[in-house]
Amino acid sequence: HVQLVESGGGSVQAGGSLKLSCLASGYMSENYIMAWFRQEPGKGREGVAALELAFGATFVATSVQGRFYISRDRTKNILYLQMINLRPGDTAMYYCAAGVNGGRALEEDQYNSWGQGTQVTVS
Repeated sequence: HVQLVESGGGSVQAGGSLKLSCLASGYMSENYIMAWFRQEPGKGREGVAALELAFGATFVATSVQGRFYISRDRTKNILYLQMINLRPGDTAMYYCAAGVNGGRALEEDQYNSWGQGTQVTVS
């Protein structure tokens, strides 16, 4: 069973930056994929960015391309989401997720392990 713990959220002004971290524990084979999702109150989860563990291929939602960057420290088993030029529309709870790679990187049902989330507020 994979456990995920997010950190790094907070409140920033528009144009600011934040870097989210997701510490993963438990076994994940090389056919796993990890991702960041976000959710605004009353709305469904939106896939933001994903990273394939096998070769490090990344996928980024069009809405955040050029502003959000996903990466992973393999030695520490930490997934990151670097966010720059933040906008009020980026305000949401951000979740880390992991699952077996089925080729649907930014779709919620791809993932079966989820963290508790970390709040990002941009004003």
